[in-house]
Amino acid sequence: MISNGRPDFRNRPFFISIFNFKFSRLSLDLYAKTNSMAKNKTTETETSVKDFIDRVDDERKRDDSYQIIKIMKEASGFEPKMWGPSIIGFGSYHYKYSSGHEGDAPLIAFSPRKPQIVLYLSPDFENREKLLKEFGKHKTSKGCVYIKKLEDVDEGILKKIISLSIKHTKAPYR
Repeated sequence: MISNGRPDFRNRPFFISIFNFKFSRLSLDLYAKTNSMAKNKTTETETSVKDFIDRVDDERKRDDSYQIIKIMKEASGFEPKMWGPSIIGFGSYHYKYSSGHEGDAPLIAFSPRKPQIVLYLSPDFENREKLLKEFGKHKTSKGCVYIKKLEDVDEGILKKIISLSIKHTKAPYR
């Protein structure tokens, strides 16, 4: 049918399927924006920390992990807990971003990965750069410090870094 010099597709299956597609897509986009925030994949679990560490293949990394647990437990005052399948965390805090995303995270944590041990710390603690210069062999990214083995770093500096990281992370949530 033609009206006003244009074809009228409203009664045609092609128009209906395009309309339904656009409507469905719009509905899904609106639903995603209003009803679902990204879920935090790294949450505290009931998995045994000891069982996880005992499954680490590298004996040195296993021994270093037990030593790091001792250091982090002493510095934080918290027992180690598994966060997700491979992160050992101490304590927790609840965060909420201005975007509305919120969740829980460990105050400090580490993971004995195959290539290196990853320390999860605050990216902005007091004297970070100065302490990391004195720390020993490591690499860094925004909030992570990577070490190959514990003997490569100064344990005294590690304890300071852990304490300052906890202090910095707790500050906004007091």
